Amino acid sequence: MKISAFPKCYMDELSVDRTMTIFDWIERSKVLGAEGLEMYEGFFLNFEDAYIDSVGEAIQKAGYAMPMMCASPNFTAPDPDERKRWVDHEAEMIRVTRRLGGPKAACRVLSGQRYPNVSRQEGVAWVVECINALLPVAREYDVVLAMENHYKDGYWKYPEFAQKADVFLEIVNRIDDTEYFGVQYDPSNAIVAGEDPIELLKKVLPRIKTMHASDRFLLPGTTLKELQQADGTVGYFDKLQHGVTGKGLNDYDAIFSLLSGSGYNGWVSIEDGIHGMDEMRQSIDFLKFMRDKYYGNPSSPNISSVR
Repeated sequence: MKISAFPKCYMDELSVDRTMTIFDWIERSKVLGAEGLEMYEGFFLNFEDAYIDSVGEAIQKAGYAMPMMCASPNFTAPDPDERKRWVDHEAEMIRVTRRLGGPKAACRVLSGQRYPNVSRQEGVAWVVECINALLPVAREYDVVLAMENHYKDGYWKYPEFAQKADVFLEIVNRIDDTEYFGVQYDPSNAIVAGEDPIELLKKVLPRIKTMHASDRFLLPGTTLKELQQADGTVGYFDKLQHGVTGKGLNDYDAIFSLLSGSGYNGWVSIEDGIHGMDEMRQSIDFLKFMRDKYYGNPSSPNISSVR
């Protein structure tokens, strides 16, 4: 298992305000002790080869891999032409993922927004159709599509169409390809959906390709019902907060026990640090401790490997 970092604390600076460049983030990240850097499509100024190659060179020079691209396609758009544009965009993200991350790097795929006028039957059919259209591209570039059990892209109006586990699993189970399609598991998003992240993990274990490790908490006096009633607002609910991984609502002992027992040895990316780099460093240190505990560490003779 390897650990990567995602700069949740600098999303607007990198994607909206452009007060920080992707090269600034790569340089700042060196203090974290991660082994890879997860990217987000909004970090890039363009997708031209020369620019993407310059980013890749900076990542390699810093001693990192680029294992995961966080893309946010919207396959539930009611307009079929718009869905086609999102398929084309995701295909471009697959190409960029391969150029930055090499063979078997993961490119995230989502279902799309939960529009009020789109039925479950329509939405599921559209998402499956779009993903199946992308699988030949994924095979061509040797890139894995990883569908996340998601809450909401920070720049969307509506929450994820497949936020609930039953919808998410229906889509996943209708995609037969297990080599180039699988799951990006995020335990915190299951909590936000009002569901048990451990039960979801048990159901998707055989198909996990990548994982986000984060912890969430609601500000004191806030309920999940309030979160759900905030649907339809752009961005995240302002009373939903990321915290240091290992200090929130997730049972990481149960999570790592299941992951190690299943033989999962892929990438885990922290998605914390909303209050700064120190929180990110604490999250990475926690994940390293859990990796040693459940995957074995030669320097820790009292911890036996599960392999």
